[in-house]
Amino acid sequence: MSDCIFCQIAAKTIPAKMLYEDNNLFVIKDIKPVAPVHVLIIPKQHLSWIDIEKKLPDLPNQVMAVANKLVSQLEIAQSGFRIINNYGPDSGQEIDHIHWHLLGGKRLGPIG
Repeated sequence: MSDCIFCQIAAKTIPAKMLYEDNNLFVIKDIKPVAPVHVLIIPKQHLSWIDIEKKLPDLPNQVMAVANKLVSQLEIAQSGFRIINNYGPDSGQEIDHIHWHLLGGKRLGPIG
């Protein structure tokens, strides 16, 4: 999708420092971090939540595998971390391209 910033980053038309990249996913720092460690795990293919089951049913497993690598690399495996996926306007999702937030590096408050 040409107007999607994540698609533009995946296509390398917008530069970004990749913390991780493979055939399906890439990871970048969030530009509005809410924790000392706040990265985004993003599929290269433009997807919404409802597209996953049809187009990439193994995507959640791939995301968790990448997150597992990242928590060690980012030194938050022992202290703890949070993985969040927001979908839709009521959740606060700002970019209509599915992605996961990986947060850590400080004590995070309870959810809800």
